[in-house]
Amino acid sequence: MTKQLTARWSSRWAFILAATGAAVGLGNIWRFPYLAGSNGGSAFLLIYLICIILFGLPILAAEIIIGRHTRNNPVNALQAIATEHNTSQKWQLLGWWGVIGLVLILSFYSVVSGWSIAYFIKSISGNFKNITADQAGQIWGDFLNQPLSLLGWHTVFMTITISIVMRGVNKGLEKTTNFMMPLLYLILISLVIFSCSTGAPKQAMKFLFTFNLHQITPGIIIAALGHAFFTLAVGAGAMLTYGAYAPKNINIMSSILVVAILDVLVAILAGMAIFPIVFAYHLAPTSGPGLMFVTLPVSFAHMHFGSLVSAGFFLLLFFASLTSSINLAEPIVITLQTKLQLPRKTASTIAGGSAWLLGIFSLLSFNIWQNVKFLNQNLFELISNAATDIFLPIGGLGFAIVAGYVLKKKITEEELQSSGKCIYTLWRTLIRYLVPCGIGVIFIHVFL
Repeated sequence: MTKQLTARWSSRWAFILAATGAAVGLGNIWRFPYLAGSNGGSAFLLIYLICIILFGLPILAAEIIIGRHTRNNPVNALQAIATEHNTSQKWQLLGWWGVIGLVLILSFYSVVSGWSIAYFIKSISGNFKNITADQAGQIWGDFLNQPLSLLGWHTVFMTITISIVMRGVNKGLEKTTNFMMPLLYLILISLVIFSCSTGAPKQAMKFLFTFNLHQITPGIIIAALGHAFFTLAVGAGAMLTYGAYAPKNINIMSSILVVAILDVLVAILAGMAIFPIVFAYHLAPTSGPGLMFVTLPVSFAHMHFGSLVSAGFFLLLFFASLTSSINLAEPIVITLQTKLQLPRKTASTIAGGSAWLLGIFSLLSFNIWQNVKFLNQNLFELISNAATDIFLPIGGLGFAIVAGYVLKKKITEEELQSSGKCIYTLWRTLIRYLVPCGIGVIFIHVFL
């Protein structure tokens, strides 16, 4: 029997903030607005909310159940379950699969998050003052064409992330998350108030909340389903690790419901911070990933106090990225620490160093290696798409099978007993039948 983890979150609220910190990040602030903008706004939001409820929450609960039952890192947790239930030890490969997925995510996360630091400095320096759309595009293009600069920002962000993780669960993750998550919401709400007071809030609300079922297409369903996995950080064992730190008296279902609500709230607030400005300045909501780094600086440039608003926005993006990155790094670190018997600082350095090295491939795809293509994708696209479209769905399917079919029903009933019989029955039905079908739809879309 492998040694169990002894660290615990100090309270239910500490657990909720940590789990929310892992979930809230680039997916909410950067990815959600451009996906919503490119997929009909309200149509995407409606399907995304449905996917969170039917697919995201059941897998999130499954990972936390596995983590709290075993009190271990993802690899040892699955190894312990295999031993306990007299089944194949190959299930521990699912844990390693998740670790690899987390390294992939952390690598490109760090690259994009470094951009937020650079654009924060550009904002407070007044670089975007009175710029045109062409000038914003030129600034963005010049920025991406400087590999040493991108490497520097990537290095700065990864160093900050790992220095926090080195401090451990309570002094590092919990203390930082407890400070940053409320601050993140404060900045975001302030930006929403400013955006709605100076922009076009009615158009934004109509775009996001006037649900028209005729706008829903198979493509929107697929996009929303995939984003639900990404934004809740499920499928890679991150939430399993936080479940391992969760006290026994925490009600899992009510806690993850709060996590999901806070996660979705950030996405909606991000939309309400961005779209009123987009519509007020007659910009295209379908601008894609460049919506944040090219389109928004143009609108900020022509506002009163635009440099201050721009700086606040990119500071928000940095905070959201950091809370996610430290929580994504933790499962990698604790796995290396326990499997290789390494000190936390050494394990943190190896985890951060691995993701940093891999991140170099992503940042070079924007300049020196921009013509290097695999499967018609540059290296950044290849790494990010592999993580979100392959590693997370396969990992989610694996954890669903373990929780729904491998773990004894008695164990899952005990873990969810405080939620009531009806909630448990609903969860077990979803995790055994609907979730695998949903993941199957994603793979049909990706590979066919």
